[in-house]
Amino acid sequence: MSSYAKPLKIALGLAVIAALIVVPMNFNRYGLFILSQWAVMSIAAMGLNLTLGYAGQVSLAQGAFVGIGAYAAAIMTTHGWPLPAAILVAIVLSFAVGWVLGYPALRVQHHYLAFVTLAFSTLAFLLFRNEEWLTNGIYGISNIARPEIFGYRTNRPLPFYYVCLGSLAIVSLMVWWLIRSPWGRAFQALRENPVRALSLGIDTRRYTLMAFAIGSALGGVAGVLYAPLTQYVDPIPFGLSLSLDLLMMVIVGGAGFFFGPFVGALIAVLLPEWLRFTEGYYLMIYALAVILLLIYSPTGILGIADRFLTERRTRAASAMRAAAQSKLEQSKLEQSNLETAR
Repeated sequence: MSSYAKPLKIALGLAVIAALIVVPMNFNRYGLFILSQWAVMSIAAMGLNLTLGYAGQVSLAQGAFVGIGAYAAAIMTTHGWPLPAAILVAIVLSFAVGWVLGYPALRVQHHYLAFVTLAFSTLAFLLFRNEEWLTNGIYGISNIARPEIFGYRTNRPLPFYYVCLGSLAIVSLMVWWLIRSPWGRAFQALRENPVRALSLGIDTRRYTLMAFAIGSALGGVAGVLYAPLTQYVDPIPFGLSLSLDLLMMVIVGGAGFFFGPFVGALIAVLLPEWLRFTEGYYLMIYALAVILLLIYSPTGILGIADRFLTERRTRAASAMRAAAQSKLEQSKLEQSNLETAR
């Protein structure tokens, strides 16, 4: 059975990728906008999952880094710069700010660190709202152009959806490589036991800062895509609520699981849309569903699947041990009978 597991996973992955490419061709503008938003939020949640799920550092500032990326894209593209230049600036700026924000994590942990990142999120929101010379304040920045890639315009919803999907694929491959590299293993060691990681020679100070910086940079990438997706940027979407939404995506999907942000963003972005037929009750039903899920499985949706597979493997191993023990006892009994007959 295990020999078929890997080909089955590959086939399932290819089917999902094909569906994400082909099925949206029949969607209307709003459906494409929702799917594009899912791709963008998945990138931001992947950054937070790297910081929280793998490195174990609590952050309530991821929404602020999405805002930094969005404003970088909005300001630069409206002044004639291409979007790739805005991506580069957003990555460098978010990485640098995330590195600096990581220094409090060297001194405080858990809810104390959450309060520090919360303060930064509030500071970023106030800068977005009050520095009108740069961000245009509460009036925001409009008429943000979508990019032209190799002469192909992406101002229509479907082409820009493919831009978001392609960006998600590139970021996913990079994160997949990162968490399987020595850096990823160092992040997980830092999460499980910082003292033991330090005793094994891991530079916990450097890896803590890197976890914040890389996760923040991915938030900036998501922001760069968010700006041309909505074609309008103002401070309201980048308040504390966005950081809490991203935190919920990571936890609901499964913190520390590679596919957790994908599932969490799917729930956070699409489930409210699917529940709109309930009219005024859809947010109540959505909140109740999330609460019940976390009560039943604090490790999220993928935690349920992981627990099921672990129990299944345990039962299979127990059955194999029992069968081997039975064969051994039977062999001993046969040998004993043979010696008695002699």
